[in-house]
Amino acid sequence: MQKIYEALTAGFRRNEGYLSVASYERIVRKHGSFLEDFDTIFILLQASGYPIMEVDGRYRLETFFTTYRQQRYCVIDIETNGSKPETAQVIEVGAVILQNGEIVDRFESFVECAFLPEYISKITGILPEDLLNAPTQLEVLSKLRVFMGDAIFVAHNVNFDYGFLNYSFDRFGLGTIGNQRLCSIELARRTIESERYGLAYLSETLDLGVHTQHRAFSDALVTSRLLELTFQNLPPYVEMADDLLRFSNSSRKERTLIKLESKKDEAP
Repeated sequence: MQKIYEALTAGFRRNEGYLSVASYERIVRKHGSFLEDFDTIFILLQASGYPIMEVDGRYRLETFFTTYRQQRYCVIDIETNGSKPETAQVIEVGAVILQNGEIVDRFESFVECAFLPEYISKITGILPEDLLNAPTQLEVLSKLRVFMGDAIFVAHNVNFDYGFLNYSFDRFGLGTIGNQRLCSIELARRTIESERYGLAYLSETLDLGVHTQHRAFSDALVTSRLLELTFQNLPPYVEMADDLLRFSNSSRKERTLIKLESKKDEAP
């Protein structure tokens, strides 16, 4: 499904946020290997968190038409008992929904786990007894899937959290994650001057509040505060949520060219 998400997004961006039915079907046919009909795939896309809607006989990418302030962000952090999802599992999840500068919802849970290496306990402060009677992986991941909705998935070093959860969701029959993703490290590098961009360092130097390192909810909360701070330093051309996503992945050369184009448009 990941190839479909990426191809659809590229198509939407080439066409000002819209795709005709024919274009949508062509992309899905080219990048998918499904037996389902196109309407069923559309339902699966929405269920995965991909922000697609059908409006007036066309398909629309919602982040293209939502301001970055109005956009919902699911800021997530996970703790795990190992680095690879093939041989490890999530042991704690913390997440907040951020919208219009406010936290509008929150989620946190330990996850049942029978094996917790001692070094993980030392890093996180999580003990084996914290996990023995915790909700199962399927229970927590299912609730997290609903909690995320179609919000933009945000994490500090997003590829780890997104990749680990994507593998875990698929493993438990919850499908892959279609939510668009935003890395707070990459966004901070483009908006904040700092010697280092680790979450602990930024939390201390930027005074982002009380922070218990390597605990999922605390890390997610601090990341949400960092996200709000980066918003204060965005260039004027970032208006919509899709602008923000592209800006977070842009090169210095791309940003310079956009600034030059903006100055040309402003010139009398």
